[in-house]
Amino acid sequence: MDYNPRPVIYTSPPAPVSMTDAWYEIAHPDHFWIRRRFEVMDRLAGPWIRKGQSIAEVGCGNGLVQKSIEDHYGKTVAGFELNELSLKQNVSQLSQCYCYDIHQRAREFEARFDVVLLFDVLEHIADEDAFLQSIKFHMTGSGALIVNVPAHESFYSRYDKAVGHYRRYGFARLNEVLERNGLRVRASTYWGAPLTPLLMVRKALLALHRTDEKVVSTGFDPGSAVTNTALGWLSRLEPIPQMLGGTSLMVVAERSAG
Repeated sequence: MDYNPRPVIYTSPPAPVSMTDAWYEIAHPDHFWIRRRFEVMDRLAGPWIRKGQSIAEVGCGNGLVQKSIEDHYGKTVAGFELNELSLKQNVSQLSQCYCYDIHQRAREFEARFDVVLLFDVLEHIADEDAFLQSIKFHMTGSGALIVNVPAHESFYSRYDKAVGHYRRYGFARLNEVLERNGLRVRASTYWGAPLTPLLMVRKALLALHRTDEKVVSTGFDPGSAVTNTALGWLSRLEPIPQMLGGTSLMVVAERSAG
């Protein structure tokens, strides 16, 4: 992948995060799961992104979401991240990247963003409430938060542990966490339902591996371009939105009045 030539702005010092670096070696724009996640976001949350005037992504990683929004919507996305390795591998071309701890609550970012993206981040956070309150500091009064998380605690496996997940979510749990922090869900969908049998097989197979690196590569790497393409087609065999179940859960939440 071509990395971002723009310099990283250091508002906070780099810091360890609950996320393995091995994931960034596998995740790329053409990965079937990355592409499907963006398709689901476009279907569910496209109206909010299209009308967004100032967009941020917390936990932007290597910039896959930023780059997709640049290409598809023609908008820039301020990326916040503490993992210096992923920031230096960021593939976005137009968006600014910050090494920034949102708990710092920098005044330059207060109430600045009308759309905030939180893609596969909340499951890495031990204290959900403190994190979401810091997220809200950065949102405008009518701002929207787009969240994607892994679905269903029963699917929790060695892969989740290896990549730094504290938990997986059902809709009821995610909705409760958001509501108690003053965020009301406006749109929601499970996705990845056609991949559910593969997730169950993965859970069983990963018990055989000894190292986290092997667990991550086995659990996320499709292995070949042919398999990647086939899994991409398989992943699309579901309606969006749907609330029957899946491997992931995406919601759009807005700040509650008051």
